[in-house]
Amino acid sequence: MRKNYHKVIPDHWQEMSKVFTALGDEHRQRILLLFEPGERLNVGQIAEVSTLSRSTVSHHLKVLREAGVLSSEKIAKEVWFWINRDYLLEVFGNVADYIKEST
Repeated sequence: MRKNYHKVIPDHWQEMSKVFTALGDEHRQRILLLFEPGERLNVGQIAEVSTLSRSTVSHHLKVLREAGVLSSEKIAKEVWFWINRDYLLEVFGNVADYIKEST
C-alpha cells in the first residue's frame, strides 16, 4: 500500500474528477449518447428529443463543457456542441495506463 495518501493522485489526473462527476449524472450520459460520431448538436436539437426543458439541457451541456467532455462553438445565434474525443481519450487512457501498471 502507498503511504503518501495526500500524494496518491498523479498530476495528470487532477482534472479527471470533473469528467467523472459530469458523467455521473444519468441525464448527462443520455445527452452524450445522442451524438453520432463527428456530429455537432445544439441545445434545441437535444431538448427536442429529451424529456428535459431547454434550460435544464443547457445546464447539463454547460457542466459537460466545463468538464471538458464536450467542446462548443458559437455560430451566429446558436452554440454547437460536440464530443471532445481527444480529451476523453487522454483522460480514460490515463486511467487505463494506471490499471495496466498496477496489475
